[in-house]
Order: sequence, then C-alpha cells, then structure tokens
Amino acid sequence: MQNSTGEVRTELTFTPVSPRTHAPLQSQATMSPPTQKNLGVGSPRNTVLVVVPILLVLITFLFWYQTWFGRALSDQEMGNYLVDTSVPHKTQHALSQLSERMARGDPTAKRWYPQLLALAESREPQIRLEAAWAMGQDNHSEEFHQALNKLIHDAEPMVRRNAALALVRFGDGAGEPELRSMLEPFTLVSPCPGTLKFRLKEQDAVRDGTILARVRPQGSDKQSDVVSPVGGNIKRLLVKDGACVAEGEALALITPDEGQVWESLRALYLVGQPQDLVDVERFAQPLPNMSDRVRQQAAATAQAIRQRAGKAKG
Repeated sequence: MQNSTGEVRTELTFTPVSPRTHAPLQSQATMSPPTQKNLGVGSPRNTVLVVVPILLVLITFLFWYQTWFGRALSDQEMGNYLVDTSVPHKTQHALSQLSERMARGDPTAKRWYPQLLALAESREPQIRLEAAWAMGQDNHSEEFHQALNKLIHDAEPMVRRNAALALVRFGDGAGEPELRSMLEPFTLVSPCPGTLKFRLKEQDAVRDGTILARVRPQGSDKQSDVVSPVGGNIKRLLVKDGACVAEGEALALITPDEGQVWESLRALYLVGQPQDLVDVERFAQPLPNMSDRVRQQAAATAQAIRQRAGKAKG
C-alpha cells in the first residue's frame, strides 16, 4: 500500500548517517611557547573542535529518532498523537504503530478504534492515507469496512488507492476500478490558471511529493507548485514550457512505479475482472523499470482472472 514516501505504502524506514570531522592541529615544532599553551587539551579552541561535531551528530540523531516511524511509542504517546493532530507526522507515526499492533493481533489496539475512525475523516490527506492502511489490518470490523467504502471516493488518489487495497482484505472488490488505474499512466493537472514552468523533463523519475512544475497566476508574484501524488516516470509532457494553462488542464502523464504495480497486481489476483486483463497482461511482458517478479505476478493474476470468469460462466 502507498504512503507518504511516493508509492503504495508498505513499510517506513529511515536511516541517518552523519560524519564526524576533525581539524588538523599545527605542528608543535613550529609553535612558540605561548601558542602551545593556548592550544592545550583543555583550551577553549580544542573544546570547540570536539564539542561542535558531537553536537551536530547528536542533533541529527535526535531529529531522525523523533521522525522515525519505527520508534516504539508508549500507550500514552499513542493516545495523545491519535487525538492531537496538530503535528501531523506524530499522528502518522501513531497510525503506523497502531497498524503494526493490529497486524500482530494485539487485542489492546481496539481501544483506539474510535480515534482511527475519526482520523479517516481528517482534513490531512496523509492522515487519511495512513488511516485507510490501518483499517485494512482488521477485516472483521464492519465499521472499518464502511469507512473504507467511503474513502475509495476520496479526492486524493493515494487515499483512494490505499482504501481500495484495504478493501481487498475484506474480500470486497468495490475498489477494482481504482486498482486498475494503478496500472495506467497518471494524469497530472494544473492546480490553478497561469504561466507554466517545468522543473523536470520527460523520462525523469518522480516520487510522490515531487514538484514537477510551478504555475504563476497572471499579475501575481506567487507561484503554485504542481506536485505529483504518485511515483513513477514522466512519460510525456502534454503542454509546452512557458504555456498559459487553465485550472485542471492536463500537464503530464506519469507511468506507475514498480511498487504500485506490484500491489495492484496482487490485489487484482483476488478481485480482478475480465476488463482488467488488457492492463494486467501488459505487465506480463518485459518492460523497462519492472523486475521479473512483476512479470510473473502479472501472468499469475491474468490466469486467476480467467479462471474466476470461467467459473462464473459455468
């Protein structure tokens, strides 16, 4: 399933690395006695040389540790972050941890189900996305089932996709059209009218959250970012750089990345319909940027769809 890093979200991992540096000391043979005294082990200058790199490493570590979703949260933190959404990444962290508890069958996770249902209606797309993924971890909850059926009509494509994938866990194929769309190029549109300036070119790789272009409304100094909500590669730019575009006008086509294709094919293996075969079988052939596992999954998915259709006719 896709999350906030650009593809259908499955896991979130972050690894920080911060180098330490040391400034070389002047050779003692060229120092006068006063200079050697001033550069002694306990001198202010030597203290700075030691402390500053340590502080840089410490600050980097603390920032990473506070934003790393793998950091275990206490029950109190979970409860606070699921209610207080003023810091969205903390709420996302709590939802990620809640998903893991639910996947393990931890019965204590049910205490936060009311908060999870409330977050499925959050104004923040990233929170709704995480909530959709979490609700898929308990396919016995009818409340979650109903909430996911609403989210497949969400305004944000990534929320719709996570909801469609989660519904498959309930044996519900209501999100089948959205699953099929994950195999097709995504059309990126302009958020407002104005003059367009591309930042990337055709064939460039993008991730969810990548800024492809900016649009400057006429008579304004402010620009609006054109942000890709999906990951993949720019297949084609649909307008010329510097053109005047209208709000909602198609600007670029983005081919799907392997992660979302893989998740879609696995879901369609269970709920796919004959109308999906054209898109599915396209990935059964060797394609750029796609591995053998995608080709094999596509072949298996196409076979499963045909068998299901044959049984339905029989």
